[in-house]
Amino acid sequence: MKIKFDKQPYQLDAIQSITDIFAGQTLRVSNFTVSMGEMVGQEITELGIGNKLELSEAEVLENVQKIQIRNLLKKSTSIQDWNFTVEMETGTGKTYVYTRSIFELNKRYGFSKFIIVVPSVAIREGVFKSLQMTEEHFAHEYPGLHCHYFKYDSSKLEQVREFAISTNIEVMIINIDAFRKSFDDPEKESKANLIHRERDTMNGKKPIQFIQETNPVVIIDEPQSVDNTEKAKEAISSLNPLCKLRYSATHKETYNLMYKLDPVDAFEQKLVKKVEVLSVHSDDDFNDPYIKLLGVSNTNGFKATVEIDVKKKNGTVSRAKKEINTTTKKDLYVVSGERELYHGYVVEGIDCTPGNEKVEFENEKEVLLGQAMGGIDDDLLKRYQIREAIRTHLDKELRLVHKGIKVLTLFFIDLVENYRIYPKGEPSQKGKYAMMFEEEYEHLIKLPKYRTLFAEDKYISNQKAIDVHDGYFSRDKSGQYKNSKVTKEGTLRINKDDESAFELIMKEKEKLLSFSTPLRFIFSHSALKEGWDNPNVFQICTLVETKDPFTKRQKIGRGLRLPVNQDGQRQYDENVNILTVIANESYQQFSESLQREIEEETGVKFGYLEEQAFAAITRFDEHAGEAAEIGYESSAEIYSFFVKEKYLDKKGKVETKCKDAIASGTFLVPEEFADIQYEIEQIIKRAIKTLPVFNKKEEVEIKLNKEVLLSEEFHQLWEQIKYKTTYSVELDTDELKARCIEAIQKLAAFKARKIKRENAVLTIDRTGVTGEGNTPRAYEALEERRRLPDILRYLQEQTNLKRRTLVDILIGSNRLNDFEKNPQAFMEEVMKIINREKRKLIIDGIKYERIGDHAYYQQSLFDHQELVGYMKANAVEAPNKSIYNHIRYDSVGERAFAEKLNNDEDVKLFVKLPSAFVIDTPLGNYNPNWAVLIDKAGIETLYFVVETKGSLDQMDLRLRESGKIACGRNHFEALKTHAEYKMADSYEEFKMEV
Repeated sequence: MKIKFDKQPYQLDAIQSITDIFAGQTLRVSNFTVSMGEMVGQEITELGIGNKLELSEAEVLENVQKIQIRNLLKKSTSIQDWNFTVEMETGTGKTYVYTRSIFELNKRYGFSKFIIVVPSVAIREGVFKSLQMTEEHFAHEYPGLHCHYFKYDSSKLEQVREFAISTNIEVMIINIDAFRKSFDDPEKESKANLIHRERDTMNGKKPIQFIQETNPVVIIDEPQSVDNTEKAKEAISSLNPLCKLRYSATHKETYNLMYKLDPVDAFEQKLVKKVEVLSVHSDDDFNDPYIKLLGVSNTNGFKATVEIDVKKKNGTVSRAKKEINTTTKKDLYVVSGERELYHGYVVEGIDCTPGNEKVEFENEKEVLLGQAMGGIDDDLLKRYQIREAIRTHLDKELRLVHKGIKVLTLFFIDLVENYRIYPKGEPSQKGKYAMMFEEEYEHLIKLPKYRTLFAEDKYISNQKAIDVHDGYFSRDKSGQYKNSKVTKEGTLRINKDDESAFELIMKEKEKLLSFSTPLRFIFSHSALKEGWDNPNVFQICTLVETKDPFTKRQKIGRGLRLPVNQDGQRQYDENVNILTVIANESYQQFSESLQREIEEETGVKFGYLEEQAFAAITRFDEHAGEAAEIGYESSAEIYSFFVKEKYLDKKGKVETKCKDAIASGTFLVPEEFADIQYEIEQIIKRAIKTLPVFNKKEEVEIKLNKEVLLSEEFHQLWEQIKYKTTYSVELDTDELKARCIEAIQKLAAFKARKIKRENAVLTIDRTGVTGEGNTPRAYEALEERRRLPDILRYLQEQTNLKRRTLVDILIGSNRLNDFEKNPQAFMEEVMKIINREKRKLIIDGIKYERIGDHAYYQQSLFDHQELVGYMKANAVEAPNKSIYNHIRYDSVGERAFAEKLNNDEDVKLFVKLPSAFVIDTPLGNYNPNWAVLIDKAGIETLYFVVETKGSLDQMDLRLRESGKIACGRNHFEALKTHAEYKMADSYEEFKMEV
């Protein structure tokens, strides 16, 4: 089985955010003619072929700022040593993004030398595996571009020379330790990495010199673990990079942030699995509080160590070890943070007599060493966790195996001996967790509910407990599992034993996804803490006794990636894409801790805004004749106004006053921005959202109401909307030319490219002649010597218009003198204008026709839906008027709309249309929101398809979204039925038009 790769819009945005840094660099396009011997984006050096950058720092910084404004990011004020950062949530395809960026940088600018630096040999293996998996995909996406990739190996240094002299795309994958040690002192040279030592086989040159000559684009994977020391930073600089592209989900240092896909964005856009929490913990409904005696001592007074439930300052309760005695710390009510359950539990005596160790309380209760009273014992809690993890796993297998999706469950444990024990001189034995697992698994699979799961061998090849679970841990030299080392800060110390475990599971990622492999339950210590994930991990269970060294974000990161089926195809059904976390704490505790970790690790501040938050809001620009972003300065002006109005504090926190004003309709914005008040409010509402983590105990199965589905009312409604259409497009060429000419004429003047000058102070001594000055980054031939690119060929490729049409546009614009000043910038701006105007005219000229009476959507669309919702979070009851017992909503507005539909006596039936009900448009598939049947007092029956988008002003909607809506309206008009298509920002507005 091979995993197949789909290019996603957000990934293309991330890629473009990097490639646009070099906008203005000479483009490499097919059939592009250049002077003899000249290569676009490359230059021949003494030791090989290197990347060539033509832009100055000022030009690149200007590009960087434009991209940051576009992506709502804080503007950079300097180039920051040519570091550029991409932040992407775990599981969203970071490796795919930087790999595709390599192809794009070569396709656009001719850059051909790339080095991927990773934190360890193990991660290097993972990246290499990813390049292997995507090789066929990129060969299809970029025909004719040959990419040679390899792992740096100090025993094969001839690969470095080949890297330098090749004219193909060359990608070297290297771990930081392979070139971190460099010494200028000849006497210490033997201690340096081989890459820094002179080689006779390389004509006395050092391998690093060949790399330096190529001026490579350096991609840093997980920079927080790669260049986190001064020595590592020096090592990166020693590569003489053209630039450094930094990719991670958790950056410790952020230089020139170019693109950000934070956890909230990833969850809300359904780019990763949604997370539900199944809590397995002791409640307070016991006669006695939980007290477990862990140890006693009579050294320097009688003391005891107990485990109790402690209330923290934030009100949450967690189990903790506490020391008590017979004097200062004897009242468990105080020690527990004043939990009522511990009233009366005051230590009266501590008995340290061997065999009779215990603690006695004044209320005549006592607890023996190693035993617990009240609550639930830890081992019993762990057993419940394991049981619920297996039960949830089997439930998902029942739903997913017929879709060809294999389900995996991952257990994190704190000690390897809890899974496997190695007595001296004896064979290994099962630890307590392994025994618990096998006992619970054997019991559950015998339940009638799961019998059908094992009926077909092609799904589950083996149901024996011993075959379906295994451990992935570090191993010592004798092959025994061992605990990986974790620092006090929680950072994993990777050694050779760890690397062997990493390599094993990374190389077998696709094997794990096959039904032919019985393994479905994976136990791990630290080996899977980072650098690994599998798309089909659907459950994560943490079994810990001591302080947990893993953050919640690290845990869920191993299972966030969207799953694949047995054909390797990515699955986008949100009813399938659910990661269940079996936690030993309450849902509230888990979600609050996860949110806090995200804030600490990513800089995402829930409930905060930044100055650039409103920069991408669009409004109509009279001068340009089109919608334009308000920009950074206007956003900062709005931000300052809100601080003065006490809507925000000085750090950008959204105050209660702001929330109340929005809720009551008294919210104020600066007068000059009154026309975009709705958009401003939407951005603030988004900022105050919390992380979407669901409580599994509130899960509801959204069931089909067949009585409604088979009713006459539904039959009538479906007959009005079920038919399919086809569309054709008439493009008015003269109108296109006129619009493009007008827009090009309004472009600001283009500045001529500057010639780079550099001053240097020369020093002449016995060592030779040296100079000290600015590092040359750009060099430019005189303009009269410059060969102009073929603008017509470029525009033909980028717009798919005829050559004659393009000639008319260019001549009609009277702006070709700007093409001579700055060819690359002019071509790109003209291309953007033509494509934008072309999209607008396509929508204007689209025509839909009903295919006939035999092409329509079947009612079985509803039968095949397997929906899951969560009360209080995204589901509302709809017991009478819909074909489902619950309506799942995507926003507060949708919830209000559904509730009002359900309570309106005029509404006889309504349906939230399934995702499979789509209208084909040139801009992609369009899925309308609602279908509604209204009967006003029995006089007339009305049929509607309703789109709820909040704002009805077309300038408030992006071109793609508004274009799809226009196509939807044309589609329903073409059906020639009684169904009407309506846009509404509220239910009240919809009813007013009925």
